[in-house]
Amino acid sequence: MGIVIVGSVALDTVETPAGRVDEAVGGAATYASLAAALLTRPVSVVGVVGGDFPDEHLSMLQARGVDIGGIERAEGRTFRWVGRYHDDMVGRDTLDTQLNVFADFRPHIPEALRTESHLFLANIQPGLQFSVLDQMDRPEVTLLDTMNFWITGALTELRRVMARVDVLVVNDEEARMLTGHRSIHEAGRALLDLGPRFAVVKKGEHGANLYGPDGLFLCPAYPVTDVVDPTGAGDSFAGGLIGSLAGASTLSPESLRRAMVVGTAVASFCVEGFGVQGLLRADRAGLQERYQRLRELTGIPPL
Repeated sequence: MGIVIVGSVALDTVETPAGRVDEAVGGAATYASLAAALLTRPVSVVGVVGGDFPDEHLSMLQARGVDIGGIERAEGRTFRWVGRYHDDMVGRDTLDTQLNVFADFRPHIPEALRTESHLFLANIQPGLQFSVLDQMDRPEVTLLDTMNFWITGALTELRRVMARVDVLVVNDEEARMLTGHRSIHEAGRALLDLGPRFAVVKKGEHGANLYGPDGLFLCPAYPVTDVVDPTGAGDSFAGGLIGSLAGASTLSPESLRRAMVVGTAVASFCVEGFGVQGLLRADRAGLQERYQRLRELTGIPPL
């Protein structure tokens, strides 16, 4: 029941009201793999880094149980992103993006990973996501993430991918862009018409919604009191989601609802530190405690 995660491995420079960090390890695949490895093993990453990527970051992933055999080291510089968050920790400005070796990334799934049961297609070009699906040998569960850039610039390819996956994970803005609906609930239901069996719509500090054949499930956000850096929270949520699903016997509304709560708890650790530091401080006991707290928060007394 292994997990393959395909996406970016990066060096991020981030400034928030809580401070600043320069060239910290980041990228969607990094956050998602660390999150998933809190829940299950093996977790394997397929990505690319440059010759300047510090070995210590790869060692950190290995120490956390992440298989890095699918990370290619190419000649050139590693993908870099620079961003500054607003005072509300929601809005942010991208100050610089340097794709570098990531611009030529063509995912190659090692033969040993092609039969793994769970696949997370993190945010990369939809045509590349489609090529990954063709390389895999019918995974039991496929999770897909995307972003507004691909919705506006590669919608035809994105629709082809959405038609082949089990779970689509997008934020509320992306759900509206994909469907044309202003109401988030109309948009969530309309996402199912695009092909996925289930759709998860992230709403940041307001939690996340799950849409499926059996209806709607609402998951609140964990009440974090000291947000340090929101970078990677969505990827950590997705990593926790697929990590939980990999431990379930089947993909069902019940296992997805449980995975939504698990993913939310994992993401709450992420925002408590710069870069991946919050995730590195997390453990199974702390995750269980936050999972239980979220269960308590959703308890509704009788009339």
